[in-house]
Amino acid sequence: MTVAAVILAATEGSALADADGTPAVRRMSDAAWAGGATPVVVCVQDTDGRVAATLATAEVTLVEPAPNAAGPAAQVANGIESALWLVGRTDAALVWPARHVWADAETVTTLIAGHGERPDAILAPAFGGVAGFPVLVPVAALPAIRAIGPDRTLSHLVADLADAGWEVVILETGDPGVAHDIGVARSALPAYDGPPQPLDDQQRDWGAAMADLSDDTPVGGPDTLSPSERATP
Repeated sequence: MTVAAVILAATEGSALADADGTPAVRRMSDAAWAGGATPVVVCVQDTDGRVAATLATAEVTLVEPAPNAAGPAAQVANGIESALWLVGRTDAALVWPARHVWADAETVTTLIAGHGERPDAILAPAFGGVAGFPVLVPVAALPAIRAIGPDRTLSHLVADLADAGWEVVILETGDPGVAHDIGVARSALPAYDGPPQPLDDQQRDWGAAMADLSDDTPVGGPDTLSPSERATP
């Protein structure tokens, strides 16, 4: 079972927004990777290389977005198609708007574990009854995503897929980051109110890979992927 993370930033500014001292997409990419998502793709137009610079050493691929006029659903489809091109056995993706920067690695792992139990369902994480992001979407939902009109926002994604016949399961994760976006300071988030470990009861060392990196590790950069390089699945 392979679950990708598709991080969507409308602009370079939203990708690089300050998230408690770390650029938003860097924090999200590290959380996605630490939680078990692979591949991790960041979809944003990086005109001056600043996004690539902030993702140096991260396990991530920087993906050129779809045209803005195509709408948010097309951005989601573009990200999932890119993940499929990178890892052909990918069977689901976490759709993760860049504003939802506070969701933690534990939530990523909980959603991946939930996908193992409900492989044909859309999984929406919630905190205190309020659903948010990242939303786990099976790759099989791609045709339904492509059929969503360009006027529909990402906030409509779960409802639109439900209308297309997909089962939606709400998972209470206890993570306030799924329901509160970057408009709420991290210090102002409600307390975490979830299980002390993933629901599948496996022990994980979140962030261990980053902790193992030497301070002398050479600074590289993310892989990049453009539409001309990618064959549509």
